[in-house]
Amino acid sequence: MFKPWLLLVICTFTAWFNGAGVVKAASAPALLLANELRPQIDPAKYLISEKYDGVRALWDGKELCSRRGRPVNAPAWCVPKLPSEPLDGELWIGRGKFETLSGIVRKTEPQDEEWSRIKFMIFELPKAPGTFAGRAQRIREIAAKAQSPQLVAVEQFRVTDRATLKKKLDEVVRGGGEGLMLHLADAPYVTGRSDALFKLKPLQDTEAVVVEHVPGKGKYTGMMGALRVRTPEAKVFLIGTGFTDEVRKRPPLVGTTITYTYRGLTNTGVPRFASYLRVREEF
Repeated sequence: MFKPWLLLVICTFTAWFNGAGVVKAASAPALLLANELRPQIDPAKYLISEKYDGVRALWDGKELCSRRGRPVNAPAWCVPKLPSEPLDGELWIGRGKFETLSGIVRKTEPQDEEWSRIKFMIFELPKAPGTFAGRAQRIREIAAKAQSPQLVAVEQFRVTDRATLKKKLDEVVRGGGEGLMLHLADAPYVTGRSDALFKLKPLQDTEAVVVEHVPGKGKYTGMMGALRVRTPEAKVFLIGTGFTDEVRKRPPLVGTTITYTYRGLTNTGVPRFASYLRVREEF
């Protein structure tokens, strides 16, 4: 029996293997990426939504893939009705549940019951014409037509000033949310890192590459005590907090890209109060 939420998934796997059994390199799709919100930006010009802590996914009209261009191992049910438009969004199961979600979508053998919990939160229509406000309306129409609780148009709203924006941010964070996204209402569809899209969180976050495991001391003897990391700007520093004991026992490998949070930069450009968040999504 057809289930509407199957709009989330792909009919078949499309990963191809070479003779040595290695997955061929995926071509990462061009997607819009957010900048950190700056003080001089007027939020009244933007449509605002919650920042969902999920797995970025792109439906191109034929298959669902990750931000790295790799097919998502969703259940291989045939879907008789698919949206004709490409969709950009976030696979999501709830606030504060990224690790659970990541474990589900990374499985090579997807589990039907687990996937029934996932929502596809749509926030953009790749390559569609018009302004973002117009595209947001079209997204609502697509979701309404699908009549599926698993295919969701991300709610967009407006604020008049910074004080109202801060109040909304506090409300989302108190409820366990990650932050807010601000998308310029008049913006055409663009890709790359752009001021058409901003993110606003209590803590800033960015990425760095692990260059060394620093041994732990005291209660962490025999485990990893800190990670020495390098930023894209070639700043090298230690991250010593934010780890579970499980991560300390099995730390990210040298060469892995991780995401960490911080509160501003020192005069020398080193992140303040850096804290480990997770291994960067590498789908």
